[in-house]
Amino acid sequence: MDTKSLFAALYSVCEENATFFSGGPNGPQGDAALRMVDTMMLIQEHAHSLEPVVSGFAAVYHHFDFDPHIPANGYRSLVKVVRCCILHIIHKGRYITTNRRSIFFRAAHNAREMEAYCSALCQLRALLYLAQRLLHDNSHGNLFFHEESGLSQSFVREYSSMHKGCFYGRCLGFQFTPAIRPCLQTIAIGLVAFGENYRPHQSGIGVAASSFFTSGKYAIDPELRGAEFERITQNLDVHFWKAFWNITETEVLSGLASMTSTQVKVNRAISVPPVPFDLPLVADPHLTVTIAVPSAHTGPGPVQMRLISYELREGQDSEALLSLSRSEGGAVSLSLGMKTKRSPPSRWLVVHYHGGGFVAQTSKSHEPYLKSWSQELGVPILSVDYSLAPEAPFPRALEECFYAYCWAIKNHQLLGWTGENVCLAGDSAGGNLCITTSMRAASHGVRMPDGVVAAYPAILLTAYASPSRLLTLFDPLLPLSVLTRCLSAYAGEEAQAEKQVEKVSTLSMVRRDTASLLTHIKQGASNWIHSLLDPTRADTTNLATTGKVRKSVSEASIVSPHSDPPVPPEQASGFSLRKEPLKSHTCQDLASHANSTPFFRPLISPEEVSFFLSEEEEVFISEALSSVAIPPPEGEEGVELEHPREFPLGFEPLRSEKLAEMKLATSPVVRNPYMSPLLAPDNMLRGLPPIHLVACALDPMLDDSVMFAKRLRNVNQPVTLCVVDDLPHGFLSLSQLSRETREAANVCVNRIKDVFSQQDSPPEPRKHRKLERTNHCASFSTTGDPEKLFESPVPDKELLVVGGGATILDGEGLVDVATQNNVDVVG
Repeated sequence: MDTKSLFAALYSVCEENATFFSGGPNGPQGDAALRMVDTMMLIQEHAHSLEPVVSGFAAVYHHFDFDPHIPANGYRSLVKVVRCCILHIIHKGRYITTNRRSIFFRAAHNAREMEAYCSALCQLRALLYLAQRLLHDNSHGNLFFHEESGLSQSFVREYSSMHKGCFYGRCLGFQFTPAIRPCLQTIAIGLVAFGENYRPHQSGIGVAASSFFTSGKYAIDPELRGAEFERITQNLDVHFWKAFWNITETEVLSGLASMTSTQVKVNRAISVPPVPFDLPLVADPHLTVTIAVPSAHTGPGPVQMRLISYELREGQDSEALLSLSRSEGGAVSLSLGMKTKRSPPSRWLVVHYHGGGFVAQTSKSHEPYLKSWSQELGVPILSVDYSLAPEAPFPRALEECFYAYCWAIKNHQLLGWTGENVCLAGDSAGGNLCITTSMRAASHGVRMPDGVVAAYPAILLTAYASPSRLLTLFDPLLPLSVLTRCLSAYAGEEAQAEKQVEKVSTLSMVRRDTASLLTHIKQGASNWIHSLLDPTRADTTNLATTGKVRKSVSEASIVSPHSDPPVPPEQASGFSLRKEPLKSHTCQDLASHANSTPFFRPLISPEEVSFFLSEEEEVFISEALSSVAIPPPEGEEGVELEHPREFPLGFEPLRSEKLAEMKLATSPVVRNPYMSPLLAPDNMLRGLPPIHLVACALDPMLDDSVMFAKRLRNVNQPVTLCVVDDLPHGFLSLSQLSRETREAANVCVNRIKDVFSQQDSPPEPRKHRKLERTNHCASFSTTGDPEKLFESPVPDKELLVVGGGATILDGEGLVDVATQNNVDVVG
């Protein structure tokens, strides 16, 4: 449906329902009918203002795509979300039209549904106005605004005050495929219940158990859930998020996931002692370079890893490897027997770095899809459990990931690997570490990986604004306030966990948690039963309940630097000097190696980064952009504003009662190319291995991948970009929950297979082959024939149909996986 038809359908359904509920001779009466009329009229008002803006973006957003055959960038994503919201309203409006005369029609319920989507449409209208500002202020067609002050600062200010609860209640996950929405609702309910019961230093399993019995009210009251979700994401610090995300690490949940996942012969946790060793230089194998042990911030310490292999291979049961194994207190992790057959070592090894915002999770929570990968790829996988922030900020994780990569090369015989070929793979924060580990391997002159597969990676860790980052206003898994806390922790600006004042024994903790659990069971069961018996009670007690929860969470909050006012740009240098002991470790450790890159620089200015469009392209598109890009609106005459207006006169988005507590990472370390690879100079990117990026169209990190792919292409580096539609950030961890997430996970597997096949059949140097269908690879793919995607842009393209309605567009060295946008609104 084109834009004109879409808005025409919206006007029609709103006008028809507004006329019916307006109180005619046969129309309904009462408060619900009046609310329905007001909502329908307000939706039409928003739509009339949105239609020209959406049409304008639709005419220009293709200029920001990485490739004409792969339509993906933040402007497209914003327009897609607006269209998706309008489609939901149309669908809901038609449901109301069909059922409004039925005796079972619930007018009040449907009025609340329409009010929620009307609020969402209002906030999306504000985001499109901000995107117009971004389009106006950016130069050369860049997706990022390269300053942390000015426009980026105003975006953060608007985010902190704009209402977001409507996106976490009835509208939760409306932009994603319907199959994933029940999972997102479960996560949201668990999050707000966990926030209500959270206390510092309390065991996570105790909080989770208590939360289970208090979650009922959030399941039956979407408005309360949305309000609590917004307040929690705005106010709680990184230690809360670490505790919540690490629930998947508990024995109960990890055990359930293990039982439902692929069974493997080897699943061994390894602890490698910190001992330096030598590796040969690629340029001259007769010379060696010493790989130093990780030591930043916390001093030398063992590096934790996990070896996963579907088959037991030679060397994986050796005494040397068993001596490095660490006990996890669970079942035996290595299947051995008198008649166990040992397969020969694999030619390939996958070194994996997990996601988790640099602050949470380990390889244990990523086991389910890693086991599946090991079976489908037929190779061992070594997943690195790097140290996490804020206790171990940058560059500790990078040091351990690089050390683990080099250790694997040095000790390949222990891993069931011949040492021939290696591929790095990671998601989110792990995708960042894959790329930076490759950069560090290049700087040391050691062997490079044969390829990198990075799923939805975080490649720019600064506070620069971009259109896709506007999606953080309503993303249930990656809100901006949470994202900034994680990045600040990785940059070393987040307070570490408070130390307990008194020593608490295990028995006392069990007694305390048990008493608290019994109290919450009694209280939660009583509230749940009363809510079910008297639904109107929930509306009258929301304010009191919210106040009670607000108190409990504020008591549980840990004092953090987020309560401080933002540091103005002119004070940034003073702030970094005040933090000098920490930053000296952070910035100097990477530069201290004798064999480090001669062009390592902790600070990179935008002028040194050549990913802008050429002047000719800028002149070509300037006329098209001028009709959409708008300057900041002027305020009313005689009225002085503390901050300039971001929206046209007469419009104001919905505001929250309390501002979000946010503090941007102002340290220069966030512009370190080993932390933000997108800011690396060209000479650091040249020589990297082939990089395969798998991004999500609705992910706030989308623009990171698009711009990084452009940078690599501009320096003639082999790169592919794959864009998965209608799925959230972190879909690999949800791969067992729906067909769509399994297909997306298969895309990552196919990209790893592309690395394997390209190494097995290397192209001629400095030449590009045309895209060819390879029938001999069909047996490797469950979703269709994989393509040769190693090269830089090529002219030919193909369309591959994936089971379930997904499609892959291959062309110009890219892949696009797009599932149809489903609209499923239950009346």
